[in-house]
Amino acid sequence: MQGKVIAITRSKEDSEEFTKLISNAKAKAISLPTIELVSKGDGMVDEFLDAVKIDDPDYSVFMSSKAVKLLFDTAKKISKYEKLQLAVANTTVIAVGPKTKTALESEGIRVSHVPERFSSVGVGEVFTFLNADGKKVIVPRSGASTPFLAQLLKKIGLKVKEVYLYDVKSSSALSYWTEFKELFSKNKVDGIIFTSASSVRAFFDIMLSDVDEKTLKNNLEKTTIIAIGPFTADELKKFSAKPFIADVHTVQGAVDAIKSCFAR
Repeated sequence: MQGKVIAITRSKEDSEEFTKLISNAKAKAISLPTIELVSKGDGMVDEFLDAVKIDDPDYSVFMSSKAVKLLFDTAKKISKYEKLQLAVANTTVIAVGPKTKTALESEGIRVSHVPERFSSVGVGEVFTFLNADGKKVIVPRSGASTPFLAQLLKKIGLKVKEVYLYDVKSSSALSYWTEFKELFSKNKVDGIIFTSASSVRAFFDIMLSDVDEKTLKNNLEKTTIIAIGPFTADELKKFSAKPFIADVHTVQGAVDAIKSCFAR
């Protein structure tokens, strides 16, 4: 890894763990803010609270720390924080991974389950273990999410209510991309880690505004591409990319995957 240049499709703020891991491997880290969250507004809290009141869910599932922060920060702003805390606490709470668990615990929420696999499939495995057939679950998440989780949980026998908190759009913080584009144009970017399907779409949207499709494809073929999970990989394949998939769907897992690729 020494001397390699590795980029990740996250903002500088969200890629601290990645930067540390890459720096420790004596490689250069580049953060690429690919997406921005577009909040659904203050009404998201009432929508969530109304859904809890009407559906009386047994479980709540949080699929990202961003969803946790956005929901609780908005509740604080409109003086409904304690009401939201109580509504969530009255369910059995499942967090998709350790970062999401930490975000919930910082809001005073006890997390009952974290799957072994930090993914929709892992969440499904938790519910299979819980024998939750016929139970109700609420999932606050992004409007850009795939329908896979809801379909999986329904197949298991759960009644699913999704509440959309935000959409995503391509990042406008393009000043961060200057160094990456210059290095990439000279085939000096050794690897790129993609962290979500929406970050894949935004990456190509941003790059294709500057680079023609053939050049982009040719340069990517000379770059090691890591997808943090299977949905991210599926999105990359739509753009004719050939990703390796991290065994563990975390930043650490993705960095381990790219290290393995370079060690071959």
